[in-house]
Amino acid sequence: MIIGGGPGGYEAALVAAQLGAQVTVVEEEGPGGACVLTDCVPSKTLIATSVRKQALLDASSLGVHFSGGPDGDVGGVTAEMPLVNKRVKELAQAQSGDIAARLAAEGVEVIRATGRLVDPQVVRAGDRTVRADVVIVATGAHPRVLPGAEPDGERILSWRQLYDLQELPEHLIVVGSGVTGAEFAGAYQSLGSQVTLVSSRDRMMPNEDADAAEVLEEVYRRRGMNVMGRSRAASVKRTEDGVVVTLEDGRTAEGTHCLMTVGMVPNTSGMGLEDNGVRLDRNGFIEVDKVSRTSAPGVYAAGDCTGVLMLASVAAMQGRIAVWHALGEAVQPIRLATVASNIFTDPEIAAVGVSQKQIEAGEIEANVVKLPLATNARAKMQGFNDGFVKLFCRPNTGIVLGGVVVAPRASELILAVSVAVQHRLTVDQLAHTFAVYPSLSGSITEAARRLMSPLTAGI
Repeated sequence: MIIGGGPGGYEAALVAAQLGAQVTVVEEEGPGGACVLTDCVPSKTLIATSVRKQALLDASSLGVHFSGGPDGDVGGVTAEMPLVNKRVKELAQAQSGDIAARLAAEGVEVIRATGRLVDPQVVRAGDRTVRADVVIVATGAHPRVLPGAEPDGERILSWRQLYDLQELPEHLIVVGSGVTGAEFAGAYQSLGSQVTLVSSRDRMMPNEDADAAEVLEEVYRRRGMNVMGRSRAASVKRTEDGVVVTLEDGRTAEGTHCLMTVGMVPNTSGMGLEDNGVRLDRNGFIEVDKVSRTSAPGVYAAGDCTGVLMLASVAAMQGRIAVWHALGEAVQPIRLATVASNIFTDPEIAAVGVSQKQIEAGEIEANVVKLPLATNARAKMQGFNDGFVKLFCRPNTGIVLGGVVVAPRASELILAVSVAVQHRLTVDQLAHTFAVYPSLSGSITEAARRLMSPLTAGI
């Protein structure tokens, strides 16, 4: 029995069905859960549109010019939000439909209802009670609400409410400069909104690679975004035709709309978890070990409700590991050090393995090389000037420990580094791998060559 149909839930269901188990998924919103229907898939679809528009706006540097736009937008390139949001919603529904079809093909029963734990092996699903040998909780999380800035769906918005807007916000204030805030701020700036990004810290994305955040902030400012650092929001109020964001130091920022991106809250309350021995931390996240077990026998958990690297890929792997362990299959505990992540800004920021912060703090000894994207031949041809490839390796053995890529489609480029980290390849092995010339991936093999020891490099 799986409570929740997002990546942690449906991937667990597919693995369990393939192993011969009878599987029931209870999901209120639909197959794919919030990830597919309201969060990850819609946001990345919107961002894909914004990246396409930005490419058109930047095309003049390659000798391509646009004119005669119906609304007088820069270069005649406009975003029609009703059509944009219609496509976003339709694509999300289509993805959910594909998941539903796959689950049905594998014989998985899906109950459209909320689920509640009655006993460690009994789930209440709507008006049904289902007994199971194994229960997996994969209920996800929802946007955190800041007291004094409650979303109303019209002017003050959570990211799940953006796709109901019929017009592009004239001036969007984004509160919160983490990954979600940075992604939406960049997307709406490219779509044509004036954007103010309110950050409570010294810089955008304080938990990400500092060099990468610096590049992105420079790009955003160059495109006209107002990035307000050290500016913690205290409240957001509606005015007659907009919003006013009041900061803790008394300053204010005025706009037509405000998007709140101040974190996530796990969907674990009112589910009977603690009553049945499932331990939660002080923030309400389910505590799990590295094979997704909770403190209650026979109950596992996966995804954002556990607070373990809130990524769809991690949720899916947690779900698979839970099934493999529960059904007695060979399983390796989840290795968070090998998880690749990506921030879908423009340019994208991808990372895997150890971080620059860990190296600078002396926690890990590593050699580092950083190559600007502007030196890459393919980047020059395509007019990409912002970004870099950074690679880390052990000083003596040359084993690749991690890396950061800031580039268009960094989410695709990081795979080579992820493979190296996962399989403990050395920079010598990476350097001797053929890369297409010219290609952005060539910067990865070039970085590896620069990290080779003088002996192996033939110097």
